[in-house]
Amino acid sequence: MNDYTPIGLSRFLFFLEKIKTILEKAESAQSAAFVAYTEDMRTPLFMLEALTRLYKKIHPHQKFKKLNKLFKDLEDRLGAIDYYDSFAKEFAKEKRIPPAITSYLEKKTKEKTEELNDDLKKKKWIGKNKKRLSKITKQLENINWLNEKEDTLAILNVYTKNIDKIIKRYKKPNLQFLDIENDVHELRRQLRWLSIYPQALRGLMQLRSDPQVPDFLNKYLTPEIVNSLFNIMPDGTGLEEHILLNDHYYYALSWMIAELGKLKDGGLKIVIIEESIANIYKTCEKTEELAYAISGDAQMKIPQILTYSEQITKKFFDENILQNLIYKK
Repeated sequence: MNDYTPIGLSRFLFFLEKIKTILEKAESAQSAAFVAYTEDMRTPLFMLEALTRLYKKIHPHQKFKKLNKLFKDLEDRLGAIDYYDSFAKEFAKEKRIPPAITSYLEKKTKEKTEELNDDLKKKKWIGKNKKRLSKITKQLENINWLNEKEDTLAILNVYTKNIDKIIKRYKKPNLQFLDIENDVHELRRQLRWLSIYPQALRGLMQLRSDPQVPDFLNKYLTPEIVNSLFNIMPDGTGLEEHILLNDHYYYALSWMIAELGKLKDGGLKIVIIEESIANIYKTCEKTEELAYAISGDAQMKIPQILTYSEQITKKFFDENILQNLIYKK
């Protein structure tokens, strides 16, 4: 390669370097997976997954699809550890949660960690034959990358189509949420990519204030959201091109992601208690009733979570938040 690094490649290299640093630390640890988890390798993997999601729509070959699957598989394994570990730690502080449930979740955390340890070596992320990162870098260096202007236009096109696809799927009068994972969690995933892309693109996307703020947006502009570190765009200084996002509509998107996250977590709490009961006591009878009893009166029931999620989703899409997300110059 010459001294010039294409803008698209530079984004991948930035996050791959973060992965490399974590894996080098993990290499000498007793549990590489534990280091990868505690050092938050999941975040740069999310960024790489986001980039491959974008660029597989821009470049007409299979490389980005394969890389997307590679990054997603690894991120999913870290996500499985986080799922069990987070609830185990939360439940350990709650007196009403039986210790047997916490122990089950700790056992699952260990199981998922051991699986990832095996996978890191098997997929050659670490170990004597480690060559995964160098292989990925070589593949990326052989891409015929677009120049900065072409790259920006292509990304804007993909981002716009992504928005349109979400609107088409969820803006409908007969919208119905029937399941925590496939409805609440899935919508949150779709919306969350719209906020992950700006972070992954390292300054390409910037927020722009619109002096005319409709009153209906005020309910989304809570101090928690407006001041969130997640809503600070990476520095775009030095880039010739930018994609502008309307800040107040972006904050509304951020509020929706956060609210669905709370609802999703509430629903998954019941789901994971049910799973624990079923595995500990080898029964599938009345697990939901027991889960509610263990959780306490403050816990929303899954039908309530689904109904409220449905309501705020309809409101969000009726207010055309996503249609106004990209700033109109």
